Amino acid sequence: MSRKERFGLSAALTTPFDAEGRVDLDRLVAHGRNLLGRGCDSLTLFGTTGEGASLSAEERMAMFDALIGGGVAPDRLVCGIAETAVGTAVARARSALDAGVRAVLILPPFYFKNPSDTGVFDWYAAVFRGLGAAARDVLLYHIPSVTEVPLSLNLVRRLAAAFPGVVRGVKDSGCDWPATEKLLAARGDLEILVGDERDLARAVRAGGAGAISGMGNVRPERVRRLAVDGVDDQAVNRLVDEVSTLPVTPAVKALVAHVTGDAAWARTRAPLEATPAAAAAMLAALHDRVFPDARTDRE
Repeated sequence: MSRKERFGLSAALTTPFDAEGRVDLDRLVAHGRNLLGRGCDSLTLFGTTGEGASLSAEERMAMFDALIGGGVAPDRLVCGIAETAVGTAVARARSALDAGVRAVLILPPFYFKNPSDTGVFDWYAAVFRGLGAAARDVLLYHIPSVTEVPLSLNLVRRLAAAFPGVVRGVKDSGCDWPATEKLLAARGDLEILVGDERDLARAVRAGGAGAISGMGNVRPERVRRLAVDGVDDQAVNRLVDEVSTLPVTPAVKALVAHVTGDAAWARTRAPLEATPAAAAAMLAALHDRVFPDARTDRE
């Protein structure tokens, strides 16, 4: 895809597991293809919602190959990179970029808590220099609730200035609207992707480029209106409010299980636990109330 195309909506793809805890490649491919057919511009693999930190290198490769073999073009994939060793991050990013993915979403070195901006800059700089001529289309991933390594506005500006043509944008999952507003105002050529669907429409109206969205797994048609058209949707907001009271990734998977009618989607990989039955039933009932006319997706 051209860098000039709007980023739009990318589903933060959930990872299905079979009864033995293995990645269920058939479910993965069917789900990914379904979402692309329902308004998603791309699929983001191995991110927070996809339990990427729980997946081995062999599993990630098998998932990527299965999607490509299932007819998903590489330029409709974004690959999440969650590593703390520069060399490993370089190797993973190079493999994805050489395969033709749309972008790579790179977490900061999350094991080392509260590093300075200079330390985080040096880490990203080492990754980009390690990639050399292959470096392109990098999305910086700001999710301090998970990493405890925030990406400050000054750090983002410094990386963008030092590596033009490499840093494409920021996935902002900080859930801090005043900080998001400042990032949008200072974005320049950067694409700002907002992770909290409740802030997404107003972010797009303020110049945001779209989203990498967990709720894109559940109601992609509705989330697309937020991410592309900048149209508010109180039904999405209401569902996200409830999801946010629970461990989010299992809750999203519980909703996928509901809308597909496939209970296997509720499975998670340790250390995450599946959403308890009562909470899953509450989410399902709420979904059906706020989306009374929504299609079901019986894969």
